[in-house]
Amino acid sequence: MPESINLQHGSGGEKMTELLNNLIFKNLGNEILNKKHDGAFLELSGRLAFSSDSFVVSPIFFKGGNIGELAVFGTVNDISMCGAEPKYLSLSFIIEEGFAMEDFEKIIHSIKLATEKAGVQIVTGDTKVVERGKGDKIYINTSGIGVIYDNAKIGIEYIKPNQSIIINRDIASHGMAIMSEREGLKFDSEILSDTKNLNFEIKKLIENFGAKIHFLRDATRGGLASVLNEITSESNLGIHLFEEKILVQRQVKSACELLGLDPMYVANEGTFLCVCDDEIADEVLEILQRVNHHASKIGYITEEHAGKVIMESAFGGKRVVNPLIGEQLPRIC
Repeated sequence: MPESINLQHGSGGEKMTELLNNLIFKNLGNEILNKKHDGAFLELSGRLAFSSDSFVVSPIFFKGGNIGELAVFGTVNDISMCGAEPKYLSLSFIIEEGFAMEDFEKIIHSIKLATEKAGVQIVTGDTKVVERGKGDKIYINTSGIGVIYDNAKIGIEYIKPNQSIIINRDIASHGMAIMSEREGLKFDSEILSDTKNLNFEIKKLIENFGAKIHFLRDATRGGLASVLNEITSESNLGIHLFEEKILVQRQVKSACELLGLDPMYVANEGTFLCVCDDEIADEVLEILQRVNHHASKIGYITEEHAGKVIMESAFGGKRVVNPLIGEQLPRIC
């Protein structure tokens, strides 16, 4: 294999076939992908969930992950938040001429490990190579299909007053892992991205509580604040939060302070929010804390201050958590 990607690797000819056979099919091959068709022949039954996403993160390698596993986990998580079990993914690359073959191999290896961890298969895809200077190293698009669990009933329309709001871990690690890498910030402890698959945690919740889980959403671009404001805007209800229950790692908080950022608006890639009946909140929390002890009940749905997210501090002070205006963190996923 050459040291870098060139235009012939996207031409459809011999070099492209060599790239696909030696890297893609060799590492990601399965009985569906190995048919080497432009599409995939799948057997699925029941209600389906479908999602598509594109990943343009910079840098492509960061502490705790890289663009490859981020692409797999991102789409797996989007399917999971529909109350569905992810099954199959498509995988498409747009690669800039001159991209190091060694780095591409690392990305493929990460994708392989990520699909194995999440229990999904890559079943179709595409590769394009653009001229040097017409891209930024590599972009990835993934689409996913999953089967909705029979007892799942997920949607903003099911959110009602007095339901509990729970998150599965601390916030802002992914965005600050990216930003600290860009800015060359050093801390006593490394900031690691929270990039991970969430499908098995969601499956456990749906299996145990079914329709008592009303809403699920991973807090990616725009962070936790954006998801909460989406809920209040679409439901015409209010949210009351307890600031001390929303946990931020010490080094993440320090990085946010250095860069003048609010952790509530910083992107996550392994953090999700769950709205559930208050009667099961403690049980939901117990399940999530087995995976991450920072899982927390952060607030509740209320009829008061409809359309607004209100955060209460440990001292009793209150402030409005407004929607994100503009772009706080460029290219974090």
